[in-house]
Amino acid sequence: MTEDETGPDRRKRSPWGVLALVMLTGLAMIRNGADAENGPPQPAAAAAVKVQPDSQAAAAPTPPAGLEVLDHSTVERIRIPSIRVDAPTMTVGLDAEGWIDAPPPQDPNLAGWYLNGVAPGQRGTAVVVGHVDNEKGPAVFYGLGSVHKGDEVEVARYDGRTAVFEVYGVEVFSKHDFPGPRVYGDTGHAELRVITCGGGYSKAGGYDGNVVVFARMVAVR
Repeated sequence: MTEDETGPDRRKRSPWGVLALVMLTGLAMIRNGADAENGPPQPAAAAAVKVQPDSQAAAAPTPPAGLEVLDHSTVERIRIPSIRVDAPTMTVGLDAEGWIDAPPPQDPNLAGWYLNGVAPGQRGTAVVVGHVDNEKGPAVFYGLGSVHKGDEVEVARYDGRTAVFEVYGVEVFSKHDFPGPRVYGDTGHAELRVITCGGGYSKAGGYDGNVVVFARMVAVR
């Protein structure tokens, strides 16, 4: 996995600037996958992020008053109880072509935290990615499209704290029209995006989209 990087580190608060240049071209997403027999579940229309009436703000959960915003810490595990995910997490960056890199596909139960963004629990939008499948079958985030609003995502950190996020939307976006600012933008709260491949699949082009879970921190344990 990764070493504890809770101490000062020049990488820990790297700005989104470099990634923003990538995501605005629709490239900041993972793109590996293999053909599963029945295909992974896809988000229902009702799971899309809802916008509050007369406002452009998402109808996200309101964090409890006085909720602690955490400092930087490397991520240890991610748990999504509703889809039985309990996976160790490694750090990932950008690959040579400017995509968010994915963990090695050989390990089906492994997620990746994008190190050059914020840590889960900090103010801003943290990003965790993982494969939907590999050549042998379903992988860590195969069931991500079936997550429901109100489900919890727990992120255990190497500082001993666990950031708990509540899901407020699940959507699938085309690789060729990926809304980077909407997915990665700073909402002023501690947020999390969990991303895997999704949409249609072809052997020639792989998956044509990405499933994105939108979640906001509501507790710290």
